[in-house]
Amino acid sequence: MLGNSVNTNVGAMIALQNLNATNVDLATTQNRINTGKKVASAKDNGAIWAIAQSQRSDIMALGAVRQSLDRGIAATDVAIAAGESVSDLLIQLKEKALAAKDSSLSTASRNALNEDFKAIRDQIAKTVSNATFNGVNLLKTGAVAFQALANADGSSVLTVGAEILALSGAVVTITTTDVINTVTTATAVLTKVDASISNVSASLARLGTKSKALGTHQTFVSKLQDTLEAGVGNLVDADLAKESAKLQALQTKQQLGIQALGIANQAPRSILSLFQG
Repeated sequence: MLGNSVNTNVGAMIALQNLNATNVDLATTQNRINTGKKVASAKDNGAIWAIAQSQRSDIMALGAVRQSLDRGIAATDVAIAAGESVSDLLIQLKEKALAAKDSSLSTASRNALNEDFKAIRDQIAKTVSNATFNGVNLLKTGAVAFQALANADGSSVLTVGAEILALSGAVVTITTTDVINTVTTATAVLTKVDASISNVSASLARLGTKSKALGTHQTFVSKLQDTLEAGVGNLVDADLAKESAKLQALQTKQQLGIQALGIANQAPRSILSLFQG
């Protein structure tokens, strides 16, 4: 143990070490209050920071998944709206074709029915060609299935198949040249219309199921994203009430440390009294 010395002030060194430790703790607490995080960078806690970064990556990726699902839902809903319009138009065509089977119709009346039929027939083509969202049309000739992202790494997708509702297709069997200007043609067209109505209903049922599936998965992804964000918060967020109380304690401790250091620095001066006569 050192005696009284003007060269080595052990008390001052200990007081300075304690004050430095308090200042480090105070800086840490102030940083947590400023950032709201107990782990704001890798040097705060490397393992926790790495886990949090990995989860943040998944959260951002799920944001892209939600956007993809949003586009899929919108494209499918546009297709459903157009398909329902096609179904309504087919019902109108059935009415015209059935009326044209009446052999007692005058030539003028039959011609008027035929003109109405052709106008409605052509409207189906226009409806199908306009059923586009963000470049995606699930109803036109040559349409391909839409694939929406389903998970954070893109390894899974939700597929919405194309439902071709264009004229002269497998679903809408009415052709672009069909007319009802005679009883014979009206009879043949009526058969096609009935089959088309049934086919379109089946297509709409499939689209509706896919749209619902996309919406259900979108809800799940949203909840998963919220859960991951909460998990990251639990890992890195600071308890500000606790940090506020700790800040006041450390500020008091810092003031006492400064006073203790001042007292320790005065110790060598006491040696002067030994040399006073």
